[in-house]
Amino acid sequence: MTGVTREIVRLPPHPGLRGLVAGVIGFHEQSATPLERRQPAGTLLPLVLSFSDPFEIVDVAAGEGEGTYGSFLSGFMPGPVSTRSGRSHACVQVYLTPLGVTRLLGVPGREIAGRVVRVEDLVPELGPSFSEQLAEVATWRRRFDLVQSALLARAGDPADPLASWLWGRITESGGQARIRDLVTETGWSHRYVTTAFRRAVGLTPKAAAGVVRFERAAADLGRLPVAEVAVRHGYADQSHLTREAVRYAGEPPAALAANRRPTAHTALGTTPSGSRVR
Repeated sequence: MTGVTREIVRLPPHPGLRGLVAGVIGFHEQSATPLERRQPAGTLLPLVLSFSDPFEIVDVAAGEGEGTYGSFLSGFMPGPVSTRSGRSHACVQVYLTPLGVTRLLGVPGREIAGRVVRVEDLVPELGPSFSEQLAEVATWRRRFDLVQSALLARAGDPADPLASWLWGRITESGGQARIRDLVTETGWSHRYVTTAFRRAVGLTPKAAAGVVRFERAAADLGRLPVAEVAVRHGYADQSHLTREAVRYAGEPPAALAANRRPTAHTALGTTPSGSRVR
């Protein structure tokens, strides 16, 4: 891409944040013109702590929050989000797990799912004054230390054990586990399990599993034939995968593979299964 310079610095999460934060990156981009992107639905929630030009959320396909932001959190989204960055954009991006949101930001996942929220409305101490601190320090290492120290100081009680267990089973299965069977294993009613899970994670178990499965499938697009991707990830057929790609990414599989849309995992240099990209 001509006229664009970009710097990305990656940092594994502090041991005290494991399971809550998937990774942290420093991001600095300069462009001759504003840049527009569309990011598909995914399971990692970006906490963007900016210290330069504002950032515009152009469209939230399955939620709300269009507007201009400094620092913001994007909740668990069941659809794509389109953005526009200014000519100069610098930030620290923290990729939270759904269970990490409640523990680190003190807000139930249910309250922010499908929404983009200004950081100062959630955690005032991470608002404009914190952005000024990030701008004043000279190195990414120091910025990372400031961010992770602030998050470590906020770590609250462990997530609801039921929601944590169910989320683990859903992700281990790549979103293919039968929710009915998992609910039966808990011994609780479907309504009770769904309510507890949605309070913590933000989406219902079925909706969350759909995002997990799509995220895993999307990582294989362009690497395997679409029909094989559909079979591998438990879709009924290629048409089923196509419908889900349009739902979660706003475009069919071939276009999604060709356009190489940015995701949390491409930013972190990982795959949805947690391994590093080689």
